Amino acid sequence: MTDPYKVLGVSPSASDDEIKKAYRELAKKYHPDNYVNNPLADLASEKMKEINEAYDQITAERQRGGTRSGGSSSSSSTSFSRVRAMIANGDYTNAEALLDASADRGAEWHYLKGCIYQVRGYYSQARAYLERACAMDPSNAEYRAAYNNLASSQAQYGGFNTQRTSGDCDTCDLCSALVCADCMCECCGGDIIRCC
Repeated sequence: MTDPYKVLGVSPSASDDEIKKAYRELAKKYHPDNYVNNPLADLASEKMKEINEAYDQITAERQRGGTRSGGSSSSSSTSFSRVRAMIANGDYTNAEALLDASADRGAEWHYLKGCIYQVRGYYSQARAYLERACAMDPSNAEYRAAYNNLASSQAQYGGFNTQRTSGDCDTCDLCSALVCADCMCECCGGDIIRCC
């Protein structure tokens, strides 16, 4: 692998927050949802894989060298980056399993748990987790945007059913699922419905 710092476009002396910001910006740019039905989809997928590997390598190296800063442990940061990658790839079961195995139950843990619950259609639980993430880290724009997107979708569509009483699926259920999938993609840097 090439120099992971070059892959992320940061200096080896960059702070953990700078590295995380660079990773998020690149992940948003090369997210697979941005390249659906695009001839560049395979290249974007490879680039996303390279970005994830570079971020994981940097965080692992910093953990071994004891140079982590920014308030969270490297192992949590690494597992959270893997959870984000799994969510971006639609691997929600393994993402949730890895998340549940984490001892760090901070704001990012609650945010990611909320994202998983949202995409699975458990909107009340998703909202509670996202609200907790915002309360734990009120200055985090990503957490606040995810919470606001879910809350506004619930308000716009009159709330979402949180329990199924039958196996039937009607048009409202399909629209609600599409809106929620769009919110989740927007949280992870993609977009299904371009107009909203």
